[in-house]
Amino acid sequence: MSKSLEEVNQSVATQNKTSTFRKILAFFGPAYLISVGYMDPGNWATDIAGGSQFGYALLWVLLMSNMMALLLQSLSARLGIVTQRDLAQASRETYSKPINYILYFLAEVAIAACDLAEVLGMAIGINLLFDIPLITAVWITVLDTFLLLFLINKGIRKMEAFIIVLVAIIGISFIFQMIFAQPEMGKVMYGLIPSMPNSAALYIAIGIIGATVMPHNLYLHSSLVQTRKFDRSVAGIKQALKYNLIDSTIALNLAFFVNAA
Repeated sequence: MSKSLEEVNQSVATQNKTSTFRKILAFFGPAYLISVGYMDPGNWATDIAGGSQFGYALLWVLLMSNMMALLLQSLSARLGIVTQRDLAQASRETYSKPINYILYFLAEVAIAACDLAEVLGMAIGINLLFDIPLITAVWITVLDTFLLLFLINKGIRKMEAFIIVLVAIIGISFIFQMIFAQPEMGKVMYGLIPSMPNSAALYIAIGIIGATVMPHNLYLHSSLVQTRKFDRSVAGIKQALKYNLIDSTIALNLAFFVNAA
């Protein structure tokens, strides 16, 4: 069986990092590529709808769905690190062909649904900022794909650095937004207590959960963690699991704060 992401598989060395901080930095990256899926226009649309209608009341839904996402992404990373198989490869080895075709179809539907929100969200943003016709703006979004293909040919670390910079810009922008909005911390804390104002809130809550948990990210994360080269001993695998958990926790909690803002 061919390796997952064969061009960049085990292309990032981690064994030569002496200090704990440098080792953590060596493992940083995959979760930030994953976190982009949790900070897309689909998420923001449901979050804005929930916030505008119910204030802070549905923050607990966002928190719970983020914790669920962190659990699933951690399990996905564990699969890739321990077995050296991504989720698609593990499914092929475990399930029959009919089941794998169903899983493939569901993954493609999830990717298409996510991409639809990404493309339209970016196109609408370009249209609003630069007054470019919407159809032209959609074609401009195609450049994203070629940019990422170019970056991955330059090495996975360059693509990770590019994504981390974008995530940092988003994070800083939302920090300024929170400063200007001056949220009431008492109401924010109260919003973390589970409650359901009415039936319309249930509809929004389901939308928040659906926009937060990304099935295709499970396939991607189990593949991206294999770009790190580390000692395959029991101690080395445990260390890789620990550092990837730190990476996932920081990246997904950042996504939570952005969505909560």
